[in-house]
Amino acid sequence: MNTYATRTRNSRPEPFAVHVGLGERLGLAHMDWPLTIAAVALIAFSVFTLGQATQNDVPGDPNYFLERQTIYALLGIVGMFVLTRIDYSRFRELRVGIYTFLCTTVTLVFFFGFAARGSRRAFELPFFSFQPSELGKLLLVLALAGFVIDGARRGSEVQRTVRYLCLGLAPAGLVFLQPDLGTSLVYVVATLAVMYFGGVPWTHFAVIGGALVALIALVLVVAPAVGTPILKGYQEERLTSFLNPDEHQSGAGYQQNQSVIATGAGQLSGRGDKATQTRLDFVPERHIDFIFAVIGERYGFMGDAFVLSLYALLFWRALRITTLSKNSYGTLVAGGIAVALLFQTFVNVGMNLGIMPITGIPLPLMSYGGSSVLATFLAIGVLQSINVQAHLSQKGRFAW
Repeated sequence: MNTYATRTRNSRPEPFAVHVGLGERLGLAHMDWPLTIAAVALIAFSVFTLGQATQNDVPGDPNYFLERQTIYALLGIVGMFVLTRIDYSRFRELRVGIYTFLCTTVTLVFFFGFAARGSRRAFELPFFSFQPSELGKLLLVLALAGFVIDGARRGSEVQRTVRYLCLGLAPAGLVFLQPDLGTSLVYVVATLAVMYFGGVPWTHFAVIGGALVALIALVLVVAPAVGTPILKGYQEERLTSFLNPDEHQSGAGYQQNQSVIATGAGQLSGRGDKATQTRLDFVPERHIDFIFAVIGERYGFMGDAFVLSLYALLFWRALRITTLSKNSYGTLVAGGIAVALLFQTFVNVGMNLGIMPITGIPLPLMSYGGSSVLATFLAIGVLQSINVQAHLSQKGRFAW
């Protein structure tokens, strides 16, 4: 009798035991699947488009870009799932190390990076080139969000705002000096986004906005007028050529003019293999900065609308995660990532349509490039971690 009672008592589940299914153990149960689907669909369409549009780009290797983009995509998806299983709050504890690593790697490019097209932006590795500034977009958000949370009560509001700006603009300045104007702008926008979600007063943003207008006037008008230009000649032409495209048809505005022609030529359903603008190299850099023009010509308005709808889904889910976070740090991180991705997409699409200046910003998950694809998937992995941890915290479980 005693033996039976002991077995019965031991076989009963403990009242506070938590039975975790396979989905939760793998970190899949509470993922934001619409966000995942949008990201995977974008990279899949990127691989498909590159495979169709770049078959003649590398003699003897028609699948060069397709194969490499596929490898980057698979590695990025694996990285996304790995980060999903990590509690993002740990990055707050590592904020100093993350920020130091960011500034160090961006600085080392000046000494050990390889030169290409007048700039040093990447390290040459055995299988691909690594651009630290792409990963730095995520690292800056993770580190700066931690500094904002931990310095929320240190000093006056003005002192805190100045401190946050200095922390964000320091790596942005290093990237600008590579020179990489487009990525440095992403750093600035990410910094402002984290500050906004961190509660910086609107009056401070008004002052910052006025200072930015004055800086733009100094860089584009005053400095060239007195003979001490800050930007390189090609950078200034790229920033201003979209205002008068007819005057720069064979210069800095050539790519943009050809991009607009290609996009318009696609009309409703596209020209397929008859897309001569992009297939015959009238649009340079079509696999990187101007891949949206390739989509527009090959698949028409319907192709562009499909891609933009996927981005709309991705941004909606990313912004939604800012409202679900279990703590303020997650809100700042999710907000910074969402705004940075939105800014990159808006500028790149606008650049392809001729309504924004050419800044060299890639289209997230669509443009060819290992550093950009991997960094974007890692950023989405952090968003997934915020979402997963929010659901687990509601159930009283903070880790697997």
